[in-house]
Amino acid sequence: MASLIEFIGRQQDLILTRTAEHAAMVLTALAISIVTGIIIGYLITYNKHVAKAVIYVCGMIMTIPSLALFVFFIPILGLGPRPAIAGLILYTLLPIVRNVYVGITSIDPAVIMAARGMGMTEAAITLKVKIPLALPVAFAGIRTAVVMGIGLGAIAAFVAAGGLGVFIFQGIQRGNTNMVLVGALFTTVLAVTVDKLMQLVQRQTEKMVE
Repeated sequence: MASLIEFIGRQQDLILTRTAEHAAMVLTALAISIVTGIIIGYLITYNKHVAKAVIYVCGMIMTIPSLALFVFFIPILGLGPRPAIAGLILYTLLPIVRNVYVGITSIDPAVIMAARGMGMTEAAITLKVKIPLALPVAFAGIRTAVVMGIGLGAIAAFVAAGGLGVFIFQGIQRGNTNMVLVGALFTTVLAVTVDKLMQLVQRQTEKMVE
């Protein structure tokens, strides 16, 4: 433990740099994934057969080993953050798409019919009825995707994308346990911290739409 603390003290600047790299890479991927996942999840609520196929495909993508998926994009996007971001986008789509779909389709049809009976347009129903009622379930999917993305981002070092995974990758190569522990520890801390912040945002958002 003492050697680990000493290592962190010596490498604190590099740790901060790698943490910033990790956060930037993952947040870029998640920003795209969240927007895409919400749109897809909403659109497939209009067709059950399409919904089943889309969710199945997203699930199949998650069965592909993450490193293999990152490597798949190297011939197209080259080494660096770009193949990692592309892989993370695909990996984090499932919980977002699925939860948006479930959140909206689980709304009591009588509520939607009542809104239409009041003369509300489809756009108004979406904004004032569907989104507020589906928000808790949808946000839970987004939180899951964020934690997944941060964890999987550590593997991105294997395609020269930087981030905290560099410590893990180099630590394994050099037989340096402290480097591996630092990479794993700070990845976990980052994931837990972001998840707690999102939990606070979720609570405030739910209060606003009540």
